[in-house]
Amino acid sequence: MTKKIKILTISDHPIHALSGVGTQTRYIIESLLRSEKYKVISLGGAMRHPDYNPTQTEEFGEDWTVFPVDGYGTHEMIRSILRAEKPDILWFMTDPRFYGWLWEIEDEIRSVVPMVYYHVWDNHPPPKYNKEFYDSNDVIVAISKLTHDIVKEVSPDIENIYLPHAVDSNVFKKVPDEELNLFKEEHGFNDTFTFFWNNRNARRKQSGSLIFWFKEFLDEIGRGNARLIMHTDPKDPHGQDLNRIIKALDIDDGSIMISDKKIPPEALALIYNSSDCTVNISDAEGFGLSTLESLSCGTPIVVNMTGGLQEQVTNGEDWFGIGLNPASQAIIGSQEVPYIYEDRLAKKDVIAAFKKMYNMTKEERDEMGRKGMEHVRENYNFDKYGEKWAEIFENIYENRGSWENRKNHKRWHFMEIK
Repeated sequence: MTKKIKILTISDHPIHALSGVGTQTRYIIESLLRSEKYKVISLGGAMRHPDYNPTQTEEFGEDWTVFPVDGYGTHEMIRSILRAEKPDILWFMTDPRFYGWLWEIEDEIRSVVPMVYYHVWDNHPPPKYNKEFYDSNDVIVAISKLTHDIVKEVSPDIENIYLPHAVDSNVFKKVPDEELNLFKEEHGFNDTFTFFWNNRNARRKQSGSLIFWFKEFLDEIGRGNARLIMHTDPKDPHGQDLNRIIKALDIDDGSIMISDKKIPPEALALIYNSSDCTVNISDAEGFGLSTLESLSCGTPIVVNMTGGLQEQVTNGEDWFGIGLNPASQAIIGSQEVPYIYEDRLAKKDVIAAFKKMYNMTKEERDEMGRKGMEHVRENYNFDKYGEKWAEIFENIYENRGSWENRKNHKRWHFMEIK
Protein backbone atom coordinates (compact mmCIF):
# COMPACT_ATOMS: atom_id res chain seq x y z
CA MET A 1 0.00 0.00 0.00
CA THR A 2 1.34 3.47 -0.96
CA LYS A 3 2.11 5.69 2.01
CA LYS A 4 -0.41 8.45 2.51
CA ILE A 5 0.93 12.01 2.64
CA LYS A 6 0.30 13.38 6.12
CA ILE A 7 -0.47 17.08 6.46
CA LEU A 8 -0.68 19.17 9.62
CA THR A 9 -3.03 22.14 9.11
CA ILE A 10 -3.51 25.27 11.25
CA SER A 11 -6.50 27.53 10.65
CA ASP A 12 -9.92 28.52 11.91
CA HIS A 13 -11.75 25.36 13.01
CA PRO A 14 -12.44 23.60 9.68
CA ILE A 15 -15.67 21.96 10.88
CA HIS A 16 -17.28 24.37 13.33
CA ALA A 17 -16.00 27.84 12.37
CA LEU A 18 -18.26 29.49 9.78
CA SER A 19 -15.57 31.91 8.61
CA GLY A 20 -14.20 31.98 5.09
CA VAL A 21 -10.89 30.66 6.43
CA GLY A 22 -12.58 27.72 8.13
CA THR A 23 -14.78 26.97 5.11
CA GLN A 24 -11.93 27.01 2.59
CA THR A 25 -9.75 24.88 4.85
CA ARG A 26 -12.53 22.30 5.06
CA TYR A 27 -12.97 22.33 1.27
CA ILE A 28 -9.25 21.68 0.76
CA ILE A 29 -9.04 18.93 3.37
CA GLU A 30 -12.15 17.08 2.20
CA SER A 31 -10.96 17.15 -1.41
CA LEU A 32 -7.58 15.70 -0.42
CA LEU A 33 -9.07 12.99 1.77
CA ARG A 34 -11.52 11.85 -0.89
CA SER A 35 -8.53 11.03 -3.09
CA GLU A 36 -7.51 8.50 -0.39
CA LYS A 37 -3.89 9.67 -0.73
CA TYR A 38 -3.74 11.82 2.41
CA LYS A 39 -4.08 11.88 6.17
CA VAL A 40 -4.73 15.19 7.94
CA ILE A 41 -4.22 16.46 11.47
CA SER A 42 -5.83 19.86 12.08
CA LEU A 43 -5.40 22.48 14.75
CA GLY A 44 -8.77 24.26 14.72
CA GLY A 45 -8.81 27.69 16.33
CA ALA A 46 -10.38 31.15 16.22
CA MET A 47 -13.50 30.24 18.18
CA ARG A 48 -14.78 29.27 21.61
CA HIS A 49 -14.83 25.52 22.02
CA PRO A 50 -17.37 23.57 24.10
CA ASP A 51 -14.52 21.18 24.94
CA TYR A 52 -11.00 20.39 23.80
CA ASN A 53 -11.39 16.74 22.92
CA PRO A 54 -10.02 15.75 19.49
CA THR A 55 -12.75 14.93 16.99
CA GLN A 56 -13.07 12.86 13.83
CA THR A 57 -15.73 12.79 11.14
CA GLU A 58 -17.88 9.84 10.20
CA GLU A 59 -16.84 10.09 6.55
CA PHE A 60 -13.07 10.14 7.05
CA GLY A 61 -12.56 8.46 10.43
CA GLU A 62 -8.91 8.19 11.49
CA ASP A 63 -7.70 9.90 8.33
CA TRP A 64 -8.73 13.28 9.78
CA THR A 65 -8.38 14.35 13.40
CA VAL A 66 -9.17 17.90 14.55
CA PHE A 67 -7.69 19.27 17.79
CA PRO A 68 -9.51 22.37 19.14
CA VAL A 69 -7.01 25.06 20.20
CA ASP A 70 -7.08 28.55 21.64
CA GLY A 71 -5.79 31.06 19.14
CA TYR A 72 -3.94 28.92 16.62
CA GLY A 73 -1.59 26.96 18.87
CA THR A 74 1.70 27.30 20.74
CA HIS A 75 5.35 26.42 20.27
CA GLU A 76 5.11 23.38 22.50
CA MET A 77 1.95 22.16 20.80
CA ILE A 78 3.67 22.24 17.40
CA ARG A 79 6.79 20.56 18.74
CA SER A 80 4.70 17.85 20.38
CA ILE A 81 2.65 17.10 17.25
CA LEU A 82 5.74 17.07 15.05
CA ARG A 83 7.39 14.50 17.33
CA ALA A 84 4.29 12.35 17.82
CA GLU A 85 2.73 12.45 14.34
CA LYS A 86 5.68 13.15 12.02
CA PRO A 87 3.65 14.99 9.33
CA ASP A 88 5.15 15.45 5.88
CA ILE A 89 3.95 19.05 5.39
CA LEU A 90 2.80 21.91 7.63
CA TRP A 91 0.06 24.02 5.98
CA PHE A 92 -1.46 27.12 7.55
CA MET A 93 -3.78 29.92 6.53
CA THR A 94 -4.96 33.43 7.46
CA ASP A 95 -3.51 36.87 8.13
CA PRO A 96 0.25 36.88 8.96
CA ARG A 97 -0.43 38.81 12.18
CA PHE A 98 -1.64 35.55 13.72
CA TYR A 99 1.48 33.51 12.92
CA GLY A 100 4.44 35.47 14.25
CA TRP A 101 4.74 32.88 17.03
CA LEU A 102 4.93 30.07 14.45
CA TRP A 103 7.64 31.72 12.35
CA GLU A 104 9.67 32.21 15.54
CA ILE A 105 10.45 28.47 15.40
CA GLU A 106 10.57 28.04 11.62
CA ASP A 107 14.19 26.89 11.84
CA GLU A 108 13.06 23.94 13.98
CA ILE A 109 10.04 23.16 11.81
CA ARG A 110 11.63 23.56 8.39
CA SER A 111 14.58 21.38 9.31
CA VAL A 112 12.15 18.43 9.20
CA VAL A 113 9.06 19.48 7.17
CA PRO A 114 8.20 22.14 4.55
CA MET A 115 6.02 25.08 5.60
CA VAL A 116 3.25 26.06 3.17
CA TYR A 117 1.44 29.34 3.83
CA TYR A 118 -1.93 30.13 2.16
CA HIS A 119 -1.67 33.89 2.28
CA VAL A 120 -4.15 36.75 2.04
CA TRP A 121 -3.27 40.44 1.96
CA ASP A 122 -5.73 43.27 1.49
CA ASN A 123 -3.96 46.14 -0.24
CA HIS A 124 -0.90 48.10 -1.33
CA PRO A 125 1.72 49.44 -0.64
CA PRO A 126 3.86 46.28 -0.68
CA PRO A 127 4.36 45.37 3.00
CA LYS A 128 8.13 45.23 3.32
CA TYR A 129 7.63 44.53 7.03
CA ASN A 130 6.25 41.11 6.03
CA LYS A 131 9.45 40.06 4.26
CA GLU A 132 10.88 38.13 7.23
CA PHE A 133 7.53 36.29 7.49
CA TYR A 134 7.40 35.48 3.77
CA ASP A 135 11.03 34.32 3.74
CA SER A 136 10.26 31.89 6.57
CA ASN A 137 8.22 29.59 4.32
CA ASP A 138 9.02 27.03 1.66
CA VAL A 139 5.99 27.90 -0.48
CA ILE A 140 3.44 30.72 -0.40
CA VAL A 141 0.08 30.20 -2.09
CA ALA A 142 -1.61 33.54 -2.78
CA ILE A 143 -5.36 33.96 -2.43
CA SER A 144 -5.67 36.84 -4.94
CA LYS A 145 -3.77 38.40 -7.82
CA LEU A 146 -3.01 41.38 -5.59
CA THR A 147 -1.54 39.08 -2.91
CA HIS A 148 0.50 37.22 -5.53
CA ASP A 149 1.95 40.46 -6.93
CA ILE A 150 2.79 41.75 -3.44
CA VAL A 151 4.63 38.57 -2.42
CA LYS A 152 6.52 38.58 -5.72
CA GLU A 153 7.73 42.13 -5.05
CA VAL A 154 8.53 41.75 -1.34
CA SER A 155 10.08 38.24 -1.44
CA PRO A 156 10.94 37.39 -5.06
CA ASP A 157 12.97 34.29 -4.14
CA ILE A 158 10.07 32.45 -2.46
CA GLU A 159 8.03 29.99 -4.52
CA ASN A 160 4.76 31.90 -5.01
CA ILE A 161 1.63 30.29 -6.48
CA TYR A 162 -1.66 32.05 -7.32
CA LEU A 163 -4.71 30.01 -6.26
CA PRO A 164 -7.90 31.88 -5.31
CA HIS A 165 -10.78 30.62 -3.20
CA ALA A 166 -13.57 28.53 -4.70
CA VAL A 167 -17.17 27.77 -3.80
CA ASP A 168 -19.10 24.54 -4.11
CA SER A 169 -21.37 25.06 -7.11
CA ASN A 170 -23.36 22.00 -6.09
CA VAL A 171 -24.53 24.06 -3.10
CA PHE A 172 -24.25 27.65 -4.32
CA LYS A 173 -26.21 27.38 -7.52
CA LYS A 174 -29.23 28.73 -9.34
CA VAL A 175 -32.26 26.92 -7.93
CA PRO A 176 -35.45 26.06 -9.86
CA ASP A 177 -38.29 28.60 -9.63
CA GLU A 178 -40.57 26.10 -7.90
CA GLU A 179 -38.09 25.53 -5.06
CA LEU A 180 -37.32 29.24 -4.82
CA ASN A 181 -40.97 30.28 -4.68
CA LEU A 182 -41.63 27.76 -1.91
CA PHE A 183 -38.71 29.16 0.11
CA LYS A 184 -39.92 32.73 -0.38
CA GLU A 185 -43.44 31.81 0.69
CA GLU A 186 -42.22 29.98 3.81
CA HIS A 187 -39.95 32.84 4.90
CA GLY A 188 -42.11 35.82 4.01
CA PHE A 189 -40.16 37.04 0.99
CA ASN A 190 -42.33 39.23 -1.20
CA ASP A 191 -41.57 40.97 -4.47
CA THR A 192 -39.76 43.89 -2.82
CA PHE A 193 -36.38 44.58 -4.43
CA THR A 194 -33.83 42.97 -2.09
CA PHE A 195 -30.20 43.85 -1.44
CA PHE A 196 -28.28 41.23 0.58
CA TRP A 197 -25.22 41.84 2.78
CA ASN A 198 -23.47 38.80 4.28
CA ASN A 199 -20.42 39.76 6.31
CA ARG A 200 -19.03 39.94 9.78
CA ASN A 201 -20.10 43.12 11.55
CA ALA A 202 -16.59 44.53 11.84
CA ARG A 203 -15.12 47.99 11.36
CA ARG A 204 -13.61 47.47 7.91
CA LYS A 205 -16.88 46.04 6.59
CA GLN A 206 -18.52 49.49 6.85
CA SER A 207 -21.78 48.10 8.21
CA GLY A 208 -22.84 51.38 9.82
CA SER A 209 -22.13 53.40 6.66
CA LEU A 210 -24.16 50.90 4.67
CA ILE A 211 -27.24 51.42 6.87
CA PHE A 212 -26.99 55.23 6.79
CA TRP A 213 -26.52 55.28 3.02
CA PHE A 214 -29.23 52.73 2.35
CA LYS A 215 -31.66 54.90 4.32
CA GLU A 216 -30.84 57.85 2.03
CA PHE A 217 -31.32 55.59 -0.99
CA LEU A 218 -34.77 54.65 0.35
CA ASP A 219 -35.60 58.32 0.86
CA GLU A 220 -34.98 58.83 -2.86
CA ILE A 221 -36.88 55.84 -4.26
CA GLY A 222 -39.57 55.61 -1.57
CA ARG A 223 -39.97 53.40 1.47
CA GLY A 224 -41.33 49.97 0.67
CA ASN A 225 -39.73 49.78 -2.78
CA ALA A 226 -36.52 48.10 -1.60
CA ARG A 227 -35.06 46.47 1.48
CA LEU A 228 -31.70 45.39 2.83
CA ILE A 229 -31.12 42.03 4.54
CA MET A 230 -27.97 41.91 6.67
CA HIS A 231 -26.80 38.43 7.68
CA THR A 232 -24.55 39.25 10.61
CA ASP A 233 -24.27 39.62 14.38
CA PRO A 234 -25.60 43.11 15.20
CA LYS A 235 -23.88 43.00 18.61
CA ASP A 236 -20.43 41.87 17.42
CA PRO A 237 -17.90 43.53 19.79
CA HIS A 238 -15.70 44.34 16.77
CA GLY A 239 -18.50 46.21 15.04
CA GLN A 240 -21.29 48.70 15.62
CA ASP A 241 -24.63 48.21 17.37
CA LEU A 242 -26.65 47.83 14.20
CA ASN A 243 -30.04 47.60 15.91
CA ARG A 244 -29.49 50.96 17.60
CA ILE A 245 -28.50 52.56 14.29
CA ILE A 246 -31.63 51.18 12.59
CA LYS A 247 -33.82 52.45 15.42
CA ALA A 248 -32.13 55.87 15.51
CA LEU A 249 -32.75 56.30 11.77
CA ASP A 250 -36.41 55.24 12.18
CA ILE A 251 -36.12 52.44 9.63
CA ASP A 252 -37.11 49.57 11.91
CA ASP A 253 -40.17 49.01 9.72
CA GLY A 254 -38.73 46.06 7.78
CA SER A 255 -36.73 48.26 5.39
CA ILE A 256 -33.57 46.82 6.93
CA MET A 257 -33.76 43.30 8.34
CA ILE A 258 -31.11 41.55 10.45
CA SER A 259 -30.55 37.80 10.05
CA ASP A 260 -28.41 36.82 13.04
CA LYS A 261 -28.91 33.05 13.24
CA LYS A 262 -26.32 30.61 11.91
CA ILE A 263 -27.77 28.83 8.90
CA PRO A 264 -26.50 25.97 6.71
CA PRO A 265 -24.95 26.73 3.30
CA GLU A 266 -28.00 25.37 1.46
CA ALA A 267 -30.27 27.92 3.18
CA LEU A 268 -27.74 30.68 2.52
CA ALA A 269 -27.79 29.78 -1.17
CA LEU A 270 -31.58 30.22 -1.19
CA ILE A 271 -31.22 33.72 0.25
CA TYR A 272 -28.74 34.64 -2.50
CA ASN A 273 -31.25 33.29 -5.02
CA SER A 274 -34.07 35.29 -3.41
CA SER A 275 -32.06 38.54 -3.55
CA ASP A 276 -31.63 40.90 -6.49
CA CYS A 277 -28.10 42.01 -5.58
CA THR A 278 -25.38 41.24 -3.02
CA VAL A 279 -23.33 44.12 -1.58
CA ASN A 280 -19.80 44.40 -0.15
CA ILE A 281 -18.41 47.91 0.45
CA SER A 282 -15.52 46.95 2.77
CA ASP A 283 -12.62 49.40 2.86
CA ALA A 284 -10.23 46.39 2.75
CA GLU A 285 -11.06 42.85 1.64
CA GLY A 286 -8.55 40.07 1.05
CA PHE A 287 -11.04 38.05 -0.95
CA GLY A 288 -14.73 38.42 -0.04
CA LEU A 289 -16.32 34.97 -0.11
CA SER A 290 -19.96 36.10 0.09
CA THR A 291 -19.86 37.87 -3.26
CA LEU A 292 -18.35 34.81 -4.93
CA GLU A 293 -21.13 32.68 -3.42
CA SER A 294 -23.64 35.20 -4.77
CA LEU A 295 -22.23 35.08 -8.30
CA SER A 296 -22.23 31.28 -8.14
CA CYS A 297 -25.99 31.54 -7.49
CA GLY A 298 -26.47 33.92 -10.44
CA THR A 299 -27.04 37.06 -8.34
CA PRO A 300 -25.02 40.17 -9.40
CA ILE A 301 -22.94 42.19 -6.94
CA VAL A 302 -22.06 45.77 -5.94
CA VAL A 303 -18.52 45.95 -4.56
CA ASN A 304 -15.63 48.21 -3.72
CA MET A 305 -12.75 47.73 -6.18
CA THR A 306 -10.35 46.64 -3.44
CA GLY A 307 -8.43 43.45 -2.67
CA GLY A 308 -9.92 40.27 -4.07
CA LEU A 309 -13.31 41.87 -4.82
CA GLN A 310 -12.00 43.59 -7.93
CA GLU A 311 -11.17 40.32 -9.69
CA GLN A 312 -14.62 38.88 -8.89
CA VAL A 313 -16.77 41.63 -10.37
CA THR A 314 -15.05 41.68 -13.77
CA ASN A 315 -12.80 39.55 -15.94
CA GLY A 316 -11.42 42.65 -17.66
CA GLU A 317 -14.07 42.59 -20.37
CA ASP A 318 -17.46 41.68 -18.89
CA TRP A 319 -18.97 42.96 -15.64
CA PHE A 320 -20.93 40.79 -13.23
CA GLY A 321 -22.25 43.65 -11.17
CA ILE A 322 -21.08 47.17 -10.36
CA GLY A 323 -17.53 47.86 -9.25
CA LEU A 324 -16.92 51.15 -7.43
CA ASN A 325 -13.52 52.80 -7.46
CA PRO A 326 -12.48 54.17 -4.06
CA ALA A 327 -13.05 57.91 -3.65
CA SER A 328 -10.07 58.12 -1.30
CA GLN A 329 -7.16 56.08 0.00
CA ALA A 330 -5.73 56.67 3.44
CA ILE A 331 -2.61 55.08 4.87
CA ILE A 332 -3.61 53.52 8.17
CA GLY A 333 -1.70 51.19 10.41
CA SER A 334 -0.90 49.76 13.81
CA GLN A 335 2.11 48.47 15.72
CA GLU A 336 1.79 45.11 13.90
CA VAL A 337 0.85 46.52 10.47
CA PRO A 338 2.74 49.82 10.14
CA TYR A 339 1.10 50.87 6.87
CA ILE A 340 -1.59 49.76 4.44
CA TYR A 341 -4.11 51.53 2.24
CA GLU A 342 -7.73 51.80 3.36
CA ASP A 343 -10.01 52.20 0.31
CA ARG A 344 -13.00 54.36 1.19
CA LEU A 345 -16.07 54.76 -1.01
CA ALA A 346 -18.08 57.98 -1.35
CA LYS A 347 -21.70 57.98 -0.22
CA LYS A 348 -22.91 59.41 -3.54
CA ASP A 349 -21.21 56.62 -5.50
CA VAL A 350 -22.74 53.87 -3.37
CA ILE A 351 -26.25 55.36 -3.59
CA ALA A 352 -25.83 55.81 -7.35
CA ALA A 353 -24.84 52.13 -7.66
CA PHE A 354 -27.91 51.07 -5.67
CA LYS A 355 -30.13 53.18 -7.95
CA LYS A 356 -28.46 51.80 -11.09
CA MET A 357 -28.98 48.22 -9.95
CA TYR A 358 -32.56 48.98 -8.84
CA ASN A 359 -33.44 50.61 -12.17
CA MET A 360 -32.08 47.79 -14.32
CA THR A 361 -34.57 45.48 -15.90
CA LYS A 362 -34.80 41.97 -14.49
CA GLU A 363 -33.45 40.70 -17.80
CA GLU A 364 -30.34 42.90 -17.48
CA ARG A 365 -29.68 41.69 -13.94
CA ASP A 366 -30.28 38.08 -14.96
CA GLU A 367 -27.76 38.44 -17.78
CA MET A 368 -25.17 39.86 -15.37
CA GLY A 369 -25.87 36.96 -13.04
CA ARG A 370 -25.60 34.40 -15.82
CA LYS A 371 -22.21 35.75 -16.89
CA GLY A 372 -21.18 35.83 -13.23
CA MET A 373 -21.94 32.11 -12.89
CA GLU A 374 -19.78 31.40 -15.94
CA HIS A 375 -16.99 33.53 -14.46
CA VAL A 376 -17.10 31.49 -11.24
CA ARG A 377 -17.17 28.15 -13.06
CA GLU A 378 -14.21 29.15 -15.23
CA ASN A 379 -11.96 30.97 -12.76
CA TYR A 380 -13.02 29.67 -9.33
CA ASN A 381 -13.92 26.12 -10.25
CA PHE A 382 -14.45 23.96 -7.17
CA ASP A 383 -13.16 20.70 -8.66
CA LYS A 384 -10.08 22.36 -10.14
CA TYR A 385 -9.41 23.97 -6.76
CA GLY A 386 -9.07 20.58 -5.10
CA GLU A 387 -7.03 19.19 -7.97
CA LYS A 388 -4.61 22.13 -7.87
CA TRP A 389 -4.06 21.76 -4.12
CA ALA A 390 -3.34 18.05 -4.59
CA GLU A 391 -0.84 18.93 -7.33
CA ILE A 392 0.87 21.50 -5.07
CA PHE A 393 1.17 19.10 -2.14
CA GLU A 394 2.41 16.22 -4.29
CA ASN A 395 5.10 18.44 -5.84
CA ILE A 396 6.19 19.63 -2.40
CA TYR A 397 6.26 16.06 -1.09
CA GLU A 398 8.38 14.86 -4.02
CA ASN A 399 10.71 17.85 -4.38
CA ARG A 400 11.15 19.03 -0.79
CA GLY A 401 10.73 15.85 1.23
CA SER A 402 10.43 15.59 5.01
CA TRP A 403 12.32 14.17 7.98
CA GLU A 404 15.03 11.78 6.75
CA ASN A 405 14.30 12.74 3.13
CA ARG A 406 14.16 16.54 3.62
CA LYS A 407 15.47 18.28 0.49
CA ASN A 408 16.15 21.76 -0.90
CA HIS A 409 16.32 23.47 2.48
CA LYS A 410 19.48 25.01 3.95
CA ARG A 411 19.64 25.51 7.69
CA TRP A 412 22.24 28.24 7.21
CA HIS A 413 22.86 31.23 4.97
CA PHE A 414 25.74 33.65 4.29
CA MET A 415 25.60 37.15 5.76
CA GLU A 416 27.96 40.04 5.14
CA ILE A 417 29.12 41.56 8.41
CA LYS A 418 30.27 45.15 8.13
